[in-house]
Amino acid sequence: MRGTEYAELAAFLAIAEESNFRRAAQRLRMSPSSLSHSMRDLEERLGARLLNRTTRSVSPTEAGATLFSRLSPAFAEIAAAVEGVQHFRDRPAGKVRLNMPRAAAEVVFVPGSGRFAQQYPEIRLELITDDAFVDIVAKGFDAGVRLGEFVQRDMISVRLTSDVRFAVVASPSYFASRRHPATPRDLHDHACVNFRFAHNGELFPWRFAKGGESLEVSVDGPITTNDVNVSLAAALEGAGLFRTLEAQVAEHIATGRLVRVLEDWCPSYPGLFLYYPSRRQMSPALRAVIDFFRFRET
Repeated sequence: MRGTEYAELAAFLAIAEESNFRRAAQRLRMSPSSLSHSMRDLEERLGARLLNRTTRSVSPTEAGATLFSRLSPAFAEIAAAVEGVQHFRDRPAGKVRLNMPRAAAEVVFVPGSGRFAQQYPEIRLELITDDAFVDIVAKGFDAGVRLGEFVQRDMISVRLTSDVRFAVVASPSYFASRRHPATPRDLHDHACVNFRFAHNGELFPWRFAKGGESLEVSVDGPITTNDVNVSLAAALEGAGLFRTLEAQVAEHIATGRLVRVLEDWCPSYPGLFLYYPSRRQMSPALRAVIDFFRFRET
């Protein structure tokens, strides 16, 4: 099989799996027009139409479905064979692209980055911080990092941290003329710094629990951002109360730059997890990242 023929078949598989030319093109790191041209060449060479295309969807024809059913396991075996050869390398090497919230990079990956670079000098770790939820496969990431409650069930996940807690904090200047909230319901009388998810426009929920009672409070305030660090900076300047991961504000609480409230209403939640779609195609470099940063009981 010539290289162009292999590439055309791989492109067909990507389109059939994604049911979308744009996502398949992103996955293959090529332009949609190039991908469309490759499909036309393949269909002309085989003398059969493989895909039904509409303005909203792409689906295999009967011929395409038959080809897909035979190609998919064959390509999986090829990928597994290549991966098996890679395991014979003396040292893991290559680029590993991870998508994660900024807080995950700061809490998990930055503190260990120096030791990781020394232990695996041939791995290039690319940390893309994005608080929005993204399709890691479509965007070309090897894995993603999110809180356990947000990881989809069809993903394979590896724990990176112990359970986490959220903290509600504000600056001493904010409380100079205000009482501390005694319960989450009191937040309606306070200014709060909101966080809005970029991918769907929804506000980050303020959830609380205590003694079997659970609450989700809608808060309001002068500032809403889609960047955790900007929200934190606003809280430090006295703009209002802010809810974020405990680890991200622990130092500010210890130094007195932030005051914590409602601590007894902030239970633990599943911590940060690294997740990826399939063990079969895991590279030695990604395996090294997982083994290095995974959570271990002390």
